[in-house]
Amino acid sequence: MSDMVPTNVRAFVAEKDGDTVVREVRSIPGDELGDGDVTVEVSWSGVNYKDGLATTAKGRVARISPLVPGVDLAGTVVDPGDSGLAVGTPVVVHGHDLGVSHHGGFAEFARVPAGWVVPLPEGMTERQAMIIGTAGFTAALSVHLLETRGGLAPGSGPVLVTGASGGVGSVAVGILAARGYEVAASTGKADAAEWLRSLGAAEILGRSEIAPSGKPLDKERWAGAVDCVGGSTLAEVLATLRYGASVAASGNTGGVELTTTVFPFILRGVSLLGVDSVQCPDDLRAELWRRMATDLRPSELDSIATDEVDLDGLPAALDRVLAGGNRGRTLVRLRG
Repeated sequence: MSDMVPTNVRAFVAEKDGDTVVREVRSIPGDELGDGDVTVEVSWSGVNYKDGLATTAKGRVARISPLVPGVDLAGTVVDPGDSGLAVGTPVVVHGHDLGVSHHGGFAEFARVPAGWVVPLPEGMTERQAMIIGTAGFTAALSVHLLETRGGLAPGSGPVLVTGASGGVGSVAVGILAARGYEVAASTGKADAAEWLRSLGAAEILGRSEIAPSGKPLDKERWAGAVDCVGGSTLAEVLATLRYGASVAASGNTGGVELTTTVFPFILRGVSLLGVDSVQCPDDLRAELWRRMATDLRPSELDSIATDEVDLDGLPAALDRVLAGGNRGRTLVRLRG
């Protein structure tokens, strides 16, 4: 164990106890942070829907117990091992097994395999990296896929973002707006309208306006879409895409079942692009982080962070994200 890591580390821990999960801040041994080559002093983490699931008995996310949740983190290297990174290098870590079967970001220190570590790009602070976090990376990957596989380009027409007030959706709105797209933001939270406009949305749609019509094909509306909801919402998006358009899908808060027909695919040539940020290839992961500091940087980035908690504030924050009460990104402050 590095001399920079204390004997005991303060962490938020979720542990199964029969049919329930005990969630509490504990002191855990510094040598029990998990296997890895690189030790990071964590500055910031974020509250994700997946973190909420990892702390519930029915969430089916946690693979070890006890678990330090937190599927993303930013901090500085205190022990580089054989990674080639210098001590003091600011880094970001997310995806892979972090916060699922390997202790994650809700602790003062984290130890992870070198391949999981991405040096923080110039022009981005550790706090800003967690405003982006797993959710924002998923949004950036969605836009990347729409452009590289779906042929979407500024000027193509309106681009829909569903679940726009959430973490993925709000960052997607900011990225698309910064790249010059006309963004239509769909949300079930009426009080989020002005905030979404401040992030760059040109049009705000209520959830009912994206409700299923029952038709296999509906009026062509969208040049592309980022869907963070899934279920019947995704089915309606598919039915309303313009000819040859694509939707990048990453969410399932609206359900895991997709009831649709083949008509959007065989009569309009639309494409459904699946977005997985967990096992994203490491070279693409690093490339997208570099781009999120430049051409994929969301407009009004700092405004996407709407709340900030410490470890003691995590239970309420996790309950809120599970209940769908989050707007934008909630940050977890570990240091400073």
